[in-house]
Amino acid sequence: MGTGGGGVTEDVPKGSEPETSESLKAFGEVVKVFRRRAALTQEQFAPRVGYSVPTIASIEQGRRLPSKEFVARSEEVLDAFGALKAAAKHLTRKAGLAKWFEGWAELEPLAVTLYTYENRLVPGLLQTAAYARTLFEEQIPAMGDDKIESNLIRRMERARILTERAETIFSFIIEEAALRRQVATPEAMREQIEHIIALGERRNIDVQVMPQSRGHHAGLDGPLYLLENEENAWYAYCEGQETGQLISDPKVVSVLQQRYARMRAQALSPEESVSLLREIRGAT
Repeated sequence: MGTGGGGVTEDVPKGSEPETSESLKAFGEVVKVFRRRAALTQEQFAPRVGYSVPTIASIEQGRRLPSKEFVARSEEVLDAFGALKAAAKHLTRKAGLAKWFEGWAELEPLAVTLYTYENRLVPGLLQTAAYARTLFEEQIPAMGDDKIESNLIRRMERARILTERAETIFSFIIEEAALRRQVATPEAMREQIEHIIALGERRNIDVQVMPQSRGHHAGLDGPLYLLENEENAWYAYCEGQETGQLISDPKVVSVLQQRYARMRAQALSPEESVSLLREIRGAT
């Protein structure tokens, strides 16, 4: 499986790019220097380039890959003599991301709206460490201990957007069968369900369960991810085994938005979903 949501493989040695944390940190320092040269605080700089303060902070700390739009706007606002554009050419993404997932991984941390439908496993952003570790340990082909640990760290880092981006709207629709699948120990499964319930209590996160009693519904074609970025452009991502597709065509994205909207109506309400989650937790 891939990396998008409930996927197992966070690391794909072939086709992965070199470690980039140092280059991201260096770029962040350059942005910070030019921002301070312009006598701007992060709060003053953010609206001028059209990004949120948390995003600015993450980029300056070397924790986020800046978008092309951010680089271009920052270059103009900070009058950076072409330094930011030049530095951005040498940025690479973190090692271990499958090639097909890189585009989505770049967009995900900057999302203002993020929708996820999963019918295989608990979505990656909702996974606990114990649940994710089991997936990595059972991955085929097998991974070494170091690879498992690095993948686990990356997955947990991805999930931080759920708590760091309090203004981002998150919606998750999960098939009941995926929640009942005993992919880990009973203790780990109970912890996983409790974690989902707790996240669903946050005001910007909706969790809905697609019940097994629902026969035909709009998501039968497979997992679906939708995202709106800070420029209010929408993207979609669809994933299968060892492959994934980032979709930017507005007409196609519109069709997928319609399907997701129908699924939200066909799934249990958030309140009904909590009741079912508690029932599933008690059955593990």
